[in-house]
Amino acid sequence: MELQKKIVWITGASSGIGEALAYNAANEGAKIVISARRENELKRVAAACKTDPSNVFVLPLDLENTTNVEEKVNQVIQKFGRIDVLINNSGMGHRTKAVNTSTEIDRKVMEVNFFGTINLTKAVAKKMQAQKSGKIVVISSIMGKYGLPLYSTYAASKFALYGYFESLRQELYKDNVRVLIVSPGFINTDVSTKLLMENGKEYGIKSESQNKGMSPDNCAKGIIKAIKGNRDHKFVGGYEIFSVYVKQYFPRIFYKLMRKMTKE
Repeated sequence: MELQKKIVWITGASSGIGEALAYNAANEGAKIVISARRENELKRVAAACKTDPSNVFVLPLDLENTTNVEEKVNQVIQKFGRIDVLINNSGMGHRTKAVNTSTEIDRKVMEVNFFGTINLTKAVAKKMQAQKSGKIVVISSIMGKYGLPLYSTYAASKFALYGYFESLRQELYKDNVRVLIVSPGFINTDVSTKLLMENGKEYGIKSESQNKGMSPDNCAKGIIKAIKGNRDHKFVGGYEIFSVYVKQYFPRIFYKLMRKMTKE
């Protein structure tokens, strides 16, 4: 799939990976829809895209409340006539021990990362089935392959995305709609500063692993390449990606290393 003149909808586009995806998709000649909660930040990203302003549609969206998702999808159709690629990138996390995590935080993380994502996806998938073409991308995580201490519900939400989109891939295949699951490792964004703590406040500290991580631009380039190459799954990151294979083939060593690495 080439992205020239394709309609690409990116959620979580106000910063980090989503922002980088917006720039890269625009550079590929796509017409883009950028969504997130912060409209002012979306406008900043739109202004920075190197394309005709008419090729960028700013569409605020809060995945914690998707009661208006059908309306949002229809707005995109009215603007551009179709949706060729949906990139589900929005997400949030937490940094709390499982037994101390409030049900409110558990539900909030699952609502945004899982339920909000699949609600939008279902609405878009119906349009793609009708047009007999399209690609749905979901940004999971290497933590969709294994959990880590202090990130129980975040990991659970990413595991859930794997199961859902693996199933959806098979259901949509006959309609010529393809599904790509992307699993980033450590990407140098400010996502760790926004992790929710037990008291509901943001963590506010950028982790050392993320400081040393892949740049959002290189991450976005890898995702765009996977979209164009018709991949089913793509790991994006550095050395940390090998941890997935260590767990698979050497589980005892993996869990021993994880315990050492995650000591408080």
